[in-house]
Amino acid sequence: QVQLVESGGGLVQAGGSLRLSCVASGRTFSTYAMGWFRQAPGKARELVAAISWSGFSTYYADSVKGRFTVSRDNAKNTVYLQMNSLKPEDTAVYYCAASHSKNDYRDPRGYSYWGQGTQVTVSS
Repeated sequence: QVQLVESGGGLVQAGGSLRLSCVASGRTFSTYAMGWFRQAPGKARELVAAISWSGFSTYYADSVKGRFTVSRDNAKNTVYLQMNSLKPEDTAVYYCAASHSKNDYRDPRGYSYWGQGTQVTVSS
């Protein structure tokens, strides 16, 4: 069982930056790939960034490539999402999630543990 708690959301102007953090409970954090999803009103939830259990491999959705950076610190049981050059279309609730290392970390279907979400609002 993994419990996840996100923080760092808020209101920012277009072009600004935010850094989201997600702290995981338990001693097995390093055995899980971690992903950041987002869901905007009326839209499906989408995987925007993911990082393998080792941290050596990352994935980004085309919509955020070059602007967002995912990283992890296994010693702190924490995964981060640095979001730069934010756009109004990035407005959504952002969730972190965990997927066991046996799964393909790029596959959204493998994520079985979820945080409560944090709101990110980008004003134009």
